[in-house]
Amino acid sequence: MEMVLLTALGVGGATIIGAVIGFLCKGFSHKFSDIVLSFAAGVMLSAAVLGLVLPSLEYGGQYGILITIAGIFAGALCLNLIDKLVPHLHKLMGPDTEEHHNANLSKVLLFVLAIGIHNLPEGIAAGVGFGSGNVSQALMIAGGIALQNIPEGMVIIGPMLAAGVTPKKTFVCAMITGLVEVVGTLIGYFAVSLASAILPFALAFAGGTMLYVVSDEMIPETHAHGSERGATYALLVGFCVMLISDVVLG
Repeated sequence: MEMVLLTALGVGGATIIGAVIGFLCKGFSHKFSDIVLSFAAGVMLSAAVLGLVLPSLEYGGQYGILITIAGIFAGALCLNLIDKLVPHLHKLMGPDTEEHHNANLSKVLLFVLAIGIHNLPEGIAAGVGFGSGNVSQALMIAGGIALQNIPEGMVIIGPMLAAGVTPKKTFVCAMITGLVEVVGTLIGYFAVSLASAILPFALAFAGGTMLYVVSDEMIPETHAHGSERGATYALLVGFCVMLISDVVLG
């Protein structure tokens, strides 16, 4: 349980770390943030497949393939529904907000709310990973999500400051979005601990949410500023780093 709690704090704390970096480097280039986000996308893609989808197949038994496919689509559809209600990242952070700093306050707050809402299923994915009993894979999943949270925390800062939000309130908002992931991690862990029968579906569901985030949000965001080639290779590096970690850690 201590490991789960520390991991939850680490996953949520990554957003806060990103926010601090955002304060220190308000003028960081899109190319830099795209490379970091692409690397995180590769890590999350690898973690989703190796740490969630494949274990779901393994634990699903005779009907493992059906359970896994159903879980993947359920996770993706869940985030798709959330997207329709509260758009996220590139859907809210248009060129006017990023390039001309004329963000409307309500739009920026909606953006922060969107990040908070999306962080809940990401946190659940981290918690579900521990339900499989494979600590190394669970840490790999949590690590991938934490890496993604750093650039996400970074991009919160600039638009909020430009919209006139005080630095103190901006940091508090960033911290709240991180705390949502802590709650999600604990929910995911306790859910599969109390009902181990749902583990195969829960793993696939978490995998589906991560695959959706990578495909629908992270990759489009990293290809929006003319750094497609570097972003692509950064994604591949991230994927291979986690692949090596999985082989080494067993």
